[in-house]
Amino acid sequence: MVAGLSNDANRDAWIERQLGLIPANKKIIDIGAGPCRYKKFCSHLDYTSQDFCQYTGTGDGQGLQSGSWDYGQIDIVSDITDIPVDDGTFDAVICTEVLEHLRDPIQGLREISRVLKRSQGATLLLTAPFACLTHQSPHFYYTGFSEHFYTTHLSHLGFDLEIEENGNFFECLAQEIHRLPGMAARFCNAGLSDNMIGTLRGLLDCLGELSARDTGSSKLLSHGLHIRAVRRL
Repeated sequence: MVAGLSNDANRDAWIERQLGLIPANKKIIDIGAGPCRYKKFCSHLDYTSQDFCQYTGTGDGQGLQSGSWDYGQIDIVSDITDIPVDDGTFDAVICTEVLEHLRDPIQGLREISRVLKRSQGATLLLTAPFACLTHQSPHFYYTGFSEHFYTTHLSHLGFDLEIEENGNFFECLAQEIHRLPGMAARFCNAGLSDNMIGTLRGLLDCLGELSARDTGSSKLLSHGLHIRAVRRL
């Protein structure tokens, strides 16, 4: 695979795999579900979606915008810090690429913990960027979260964690190189010459080789972290 293009695919594969491990008929809530892209992996579960449903796709025009946005079928429209369900309603929670869009992500984690059952084995599947560009502005507050953010706050809330890095330093650099033509057109009003494009292709090949030989640069930089947090008693 070409370096820098695996961010979404890695995350999707991890989420599909983790959702498949949750026993059938368990109650799960997809918090900040957006277009409900992972509902298809929850056919064996009692699925509920939640979102605040205020992003339009164009936002304020700053940073990266999707252009359009379809929320699909959201069951609960609310703020993530005030979800109108009883304590301990769900056996599992999925929350993907949401924390960076919260004014108070720690309060968001507390609410996630509140709606999750207080039984051993209750599971939270959580992803968020380690480092990212401004996107979905004005609903954008943090560029990313380190491993220590999760180990500090989720441990305090009573979870044991399994953490997996998505990508590494070389993959992150390659991802941004793929963006260069669009960035040059948008912010420099300029295209890239054939010579520039050739240079970038060579650099991407180099980064691909280095990524394949990587021995730990994900601790320095990655696309994001995949967190499986399991309630302990």
